[in-house]
Amino acid sequence: MSWYGRDGAGGDGSGSDGPAADAGAEGRSLDLRIVPAALTAWSVSAAGIVWHPGAAVVVGLGAVGSTWLAAWWGRALYSEGTHDRPIAAAVLAVAAVAAGFAMAIGLRVHQVEHHPIGRLYGGAATVEVVPGETPRVISGGRLMFRAVLREVDRVPMSGRVLVFAPAGFGRAGPGTPVRFRTTVRRPDRKDLSVAVLAASGQPSLREASAVQRVAAQIRSRFTDAARAVLPADQAGVLPALVLGDTSAVTVTTTAQFRTAGLTHLTAVSGANVTIVCGALLLSAALVGPRAAVLLAGAGLVGFVIVVEPSASVLRAAVMGAVTLLAVLSHRRRQAVPALAASVIALMIAAPELAVDVGFALSVCATAGIVVLAPVWSGRLEARGWPRPLAAAVSVAVAAQLVTAPLVAGISGTVSLVAVAANLAVAGVVPPITVLGTAAAVCAGIWPGGAQLLVRFTGPELWWLLSVARWASALPAAALPSPSGVAGVVSVALGGVALTVLWRLRWVRRGLAVSVLGLLAWTLAGQVVGAVGSA
Repeated sequence: MSWYGRDGAGGDGSGSDGPAADAGAEGRSLDLRIVPAALTAWSVSAAGIVWHPGAAVVVGLGAVGSTWLAAWWGRALYSEGTHDRPIAAAVLAVAAVAAGFAMAIGLRVHQVEHHPIGRLYGGAATVEVVPGETPRVISGGRLMFRAVLREVDRVPMSGRVLVFAPAGFGRAGPGTPVRFRTTVRRPDRKDLSVAVLAASGQPSLREASAVQRVAAQIRSRFTDAARAVLPADQAGVLPALVLGDTSAVTVTTTAQFRTAGLTHLTAVSGANVTIVCGALLLSAALVGPRAAVLLAGAGLVGFVIVVEPSASVLRAAVMGAVTLLAVLSHRRRQAVPALAASVIALMIAAPELAVDVGFALSVCATAGIVVLAPVWSGRLEARGWPRPLAAAVSVAVAAQLVTAPLVAGISGTVSLVAVAANLAVAGVVPPITVLGTAAAVCAGIWPGGAQLLVRFTGPELWWLLSVARWASALPAAALPSPSGVAGVVSVALGGVALTVLWRLRWVRRGLAVSVLGLLAWTLAGQVVGAVGSA
């Protein structure tokens, strides 16, 4: 039995050349041995958090059974005549993972359910917390941020909390202890949070660590540099693109990005990490490969600290490192087990990510990029497409295809312009990220240099905002879909059907005609509107 798909690459020894042959050979050698364990760790953790530790046991047993069936089916299909020892090893490995994670998540859930703060639900207390992220503005001008407890009524205590606070908490930042009076409520969501805190009055800020103070100073000076040299809309979106700080992004821009399928750009993702580390690795020509790798590693650590060392940023750093591995090695065989191992490691370090939507989107997008995109890119190259264009189109389509079901289940909409919009801005995102990150580094030591670098992001930001505005204004830019499980299933089936039917010429021509019709409709509306206003 082999967990590599079909055994061997180019088993007939024909030595076929060309991108398509390379993609096919690579597709036959995917190392899937750790994938069942990763899926088991994820599903068992999620079941224990959302439902009950008993559900985690049931899901674990189902994972063991599914692994046995998949291994048996794979042996019968591809590797007849082999022994049962590999199947037994795979089943035992998954069983061990299921048992370990079911026990661990059961203990975590028990700690949350019997947390001492539960005695204060509905009452008031004085608490001290350490925010894990920059407070975000929500409806009514209030702020929201996640934090970790330190004290409750002078009693040391730990646990994750969600804080809703008045505008006076705007100075609270990651790593800065905050003391305040609050009403304690039971958590609304099952995500291993122990309480929801409704703060009142003015906070008392404690001194953060030296590292966190430097990081906060860098973020503040970078924001000031952007406001000093860029128009308001560009200055608001630049910190979001570089550091994930969406506090200055307007409601209009947020809606346009959501409709255009560009919201992922305004949150720290694996793409940010990949671009930053990739730019540092280019220094190999000057300092040598080993020093470049060390520089990229140091840059990754510094990036995580400056952005915000939260669970979501940790997830982005890990997913970005996996994507960078795939890009550098040009082989998906190494990237797939790295992704699976990363999922297991993150489930151990931050089990709450099992029910985090951002984590699911990040893993799906990374999997699509490292598994599907190289195959599709090879096929496009075989048809004469230039390699950069083939890679860009494949990455955009693969990421959109695998994440669309989750987005539909969450928001109840499906963006029809996301692929085109992401392709249109693909060329400006790397320079914005690199220049913005360099400006953030300079902001702490040379404000003038930071402003100069920020100026060079102006044209790219203008193009990005223009694409978001134009794409969101297109007719039927986003279609309503069922939300919840129904939306996930329906959009996933539609994506599979589109992928299968794409081979048919009349399907491709029909979609091309539809796209041209929408463009003509939009241009006609703009011309008529311009004439009417004149």
